[in-house]
Amino acid sequence: MKQESQQSLDLLLQFHHTLQSDPLIDELGYIHPSQFATLTQESASDDAIGYGGTTFWSRDHKLGISTQIILPLYNAAKRAFISAMEDYKSLGDNDVVSGERVGSEVMKQSKAVLLLSSDFGTAWNSRKLVVTKKQDISVFLGELQLSALVLSCSPKCDQAWSHRRWVIKSIIGKCSTLQEIVGKESELVEKIAERSKMNYRAWNHRCWLVSYMTGEQVLHELKKSRNWAGLHVADNCCFHYRRRLMLRILKDSICKQENASPGYSVEVYKLWKEELDWNEMLIKRYIGREALWLHRRFLSLCWMKHFATDLHDVSCHSELKISTSNSFSSFIDNELHLLNSSSTVPDNDFEDFQAQATYSATYILWLTKQIPEFWLELQEKLTAGNLKTMLSKLCPERSFLWDSLID
Repeated sequence: MKQESQQSLDLLLQFHHTLQSDPLIDELGYIHPSQFATLTQESASDDAIGYGGTTFWSRDHKLGISTQIILPLYNAAKRAFISAMEDYKSLGDNDVVSGERVGSEVMKQSKAVLLLSSDFGTAWNSRKLVVTKKQDISVFLGELQLSALVLSCSPKCDQAWSHRRWVIKSIIGKCSTLQEIVGKESELVEKIAERSKMNYRAWNHRCWLVSYMTGEQVLHELKKSRNWAGLHVADNCCFHYRRRLMLRILKDSICKQENASPGYSVEVYKLWKEELDWNEMLIKRYIGREALWLHRRFLSLCWMKHFATDLHDVSCHSELKISTSNSFSSFIDNELHLLNSSSTVPDNDFEDFQAQATYSATYILWLTKQIPEFWLELQEKLTAGNLKTMLSKLCPERSFLWDSLID
């Protein structure tokens, strides 16, 4: 038992030494012992560290840990962390020198624990406690570096994303490079989202960043995320992010117009129209993708509420007044045309076409329920019986629902 405990302690000391020898490590992974020989052969130098060269591997700021030592290493790190925290809590407020020394030990041991178990909330909270007392910008930025390292191997770790938000909120008003940090945060999310599909936590963090962006950054993010969304049409997270950006643009436009003319600017109107056209193009190109139809619901609802209702409130620009004349009628015509083009099911065995028809019909039905005052005009152009028949044919198991909604 003593021998095992000593071996675990030796592993922990080796782990600390590896981390300290390369403070720029930006990626962490776990390696099976059988892979160490291959990695060593591919390297120009011996990058394997530890017993027989099968415990740690470090090269080009990348760190690999053998899967064989994770449990004993974690147990040793946890014991060392708990011991350091007990010492830290027992210190008096006036014991500054000891506080610095024990605080550094807490930071050192908590780092080791979090790299092995990223959801250890007590370790994250201990770091908050120590960092808050220091109030040093460089220490706060070091927390961003550590959490990024944790996310390299645990991209869906909610604790790590939450810690990053805490750091950013803590440095507001104290850091002159806040906007640069926000921009890098957005880039980090995109990088992680490329490797970790459907990562809600990462995209939720990116949505949170929008409130801290400048107007110029928001427009840049909207433009930049368009390419990514076009290549990942099944991932609703990116479209949700674009919705958050567009709402921010809309809100900023309202604030600007309060002190000038009422309504919305030509630029915002054009931006919304371009997004609607782009979304329609994607719907026609990628058949049966629900995320695209959900995005269209948002775009259509905002369009009819803010741009196609009271024309006298839209803008003082004559250019915009002319372009929005009869815009509601033309919008309805376009949506019904999209419904007709999406309702064709050439092959019953190909489920995507059937899904496309279902999404298009439920989209029109949803539109009428969201804006009931427009139901009359829509009813004149839409044969309700045809819509009901289409939905009953596509989803017969929900025929009772269609009857209650349409009748």
